[in-house]
Amino acid sequence: MAAETDSWDEFIERMQGPQRLRVWSVIITVFGDAIVPRGGSIPLQALQEILGRLGIEAGAVRTALSRLASEGWVIRQRRGRLSHYSLDMRGQRAFDEATQLIYAPGPPEWDGRWSVAVPTAGNGEAGPDLEAAGFVSRGGTWIRPEVKGVKPLPKGLEHYLVIDNQPGIAPVNAHDFWSLDGVAKAISNFSRALEPLVEALSHGKEPEPLDALALRTLLIHEWRRIVLRSPALPAALLPPDWPCGEARAQLKAIYGRLAAPSEAWLTGQGLPPLSNPDAFAARFGPDG
Repeated sequence: MAAETDSWDEFIERMQGPQRLRVWSVIITVFGDAIVPRGGSIPLQALQEILGRLGIEAGAVRTALSRLASEGWVIRQRRGRLSHYSLDMRGQRAFDEATQLIYAPGPPEWDGRWSVAVPTAGNGEAGPDLEAAGFVSRGGTWIRPEVKGVKPLPKGLEHYLVIDNQPGIAPVNAHDFWSLDGVAKAISNFSRALEPLVEALSHGKEPEPLDALALRTLLIHEWRRIVLRSPALPAALLPPDWPCGEARAQLKAIYGRLAAPSEAWLTGQGLPPLSNPDAFAARFGPDG
């Protein structure tokens, strides 16, 4: 029996999960996914309407925007009687870095090169800088694969012997270097949570434009959370049963169904057209 799709409330509620949404984080998702490709600015009223469809009150949106503005994530501008918001420099940098990961067609490219940092002062704890740059510690030695788009080496390596961007041979169990069980579980849970939505969309039912944008926002919000806490590993270093490929294909199919109606809603709010339609269409990789 086909799922009832006259109202999409159930799907929106299910995709939010049991935990309360962090309003400021959802706002960043909306900007990165829907607003930046259309010039980067949105009227406050339109933003409140999007988040209102997710059950977030207008006052909570204003409070979150005030916090984001004070921390350098967004800026507010007056245009006539309306307030418009756009990403500030900090938010734009974070968006630029995250975009390459969120909408990637698959694992990053890799030619087998590694970087290694060996502490020379007997201290194997490098602190957050090496971890943030993609390194993992193995017995006090820090290593990372030099994948496409990797961050530059962090500063403060004066007390390390650094072997940068050199060929190496990975052991067959190299994926054990990283703690991947939690990420794999999150990906699998995400994929299972999408199954009812896949079924509903497969019966030819299309959400109303604002419903589509709400669903799309939740879809990318959860995927963003998973991807940004996952190590950027090439296919050669992932476990053979890694679930990300199947989940990404599922995500791409749903996103493709939601894109047209959600973009129609944004157009109806007077936002500029997509600045790069080809790049938008290529999210998660080419069709086929």
